[in-house]
Amino acid sequence: MYETLVVGFDDSLSSKAALIEASNRVKKHGGKVILVHAVYFDTEEFGIAPEQLEKRLKIGEKVCVQSKAMVSSEFGIEIQSLLCEGDPPNVLLDIAESKKADLIVLGTYGRKGLNRLLMGSVTSRVISDAPMDVLVVKKPCTACTGEYRSVLVPFDGSDFSKRALNRACQIAKMDGSTVTVLYVIPRYEEMIDFFRTDSIRNSLFQEASKIIGTAGAFAALQGITVKTEIEEGYTSDKIVDMARSKNHDLIVMGSHGYRGVNKAIIGSTAERVILDAACPILVVR
Repeated sequence: MYETLVVGFDDSLSSKAALIEASNRVKKHGGKVILVHAVYFDTEEFGIAPEQLEKRLKIGEKVCVQSKAMVSSEFGIEIQSLLCEGDPPNVLLDIAESKKADLIVLGTYGRKGLNRLLMGSVTSRVISDAPMDVLVVKKPCTACTGEYRSVLVPFDGSDFSKRALNRACQIAKMDGSTVTVLYVIPRYEEMIDFFRTDSIRNSLFQEASKIIGTAGAFAALQGITVKTEIEEGYTSDKIVDMARSKNHDLIVMGSHGYRGVNKAIIGSTAERVILDAACPILVVR
């Protein structure tokens, strides 16, 4: 399914988890891993202390050598490592495109200690601009097996959610996963201030049943039987709550969708899920 995986690596624990997850996946299913370590050149910073650039490049070179050796020793596969100078998201995207990568794998890291705040971080910018799928690994290194047993797919009937479901079905065939499709009925009354009657409520649930039914039929055409769930509330909250309560180990979702969310991930359902979910999230193009 994925032949070339580009891993963004900054030697943090989250990026090490991403590397281990990608390496496990390639070991089990084939393909190749390209590790990318970008040294950001801040003209103001290095103008004051120009020797810092050379120092960081040397540190980056050491990181790449050690990481390649670790992967070779622990997983028995050879990976390519690239040490580059530049803004990390731009470097990752350029290399992924030039290497014709199918997947970019990242931890939830960002420059200068952004921690949980994805806005403006490497992860957010890559997800926003990447033309290929992006896997965000959110679990400790020891839990990174490269396999997924229980996959959750948020679905709203859009083309983006159908692509996500298609990808989840491919994963299910490879890993023997169970797939659950979730449709969340939005709280329209809180968004546009209208009174919900019983008749309107029934209509919304009928529409939800119809949409979730198309998901089941879509998966069946690919030989996969899915579980279906309908919830009511805030979409991102329901996705995160279900992933946690049902112990799903992967969320697969479209980068857009949810009826008109534009290309900007900031503030969207996708980013809120990435912020709050405890398991990896695969964002599908």
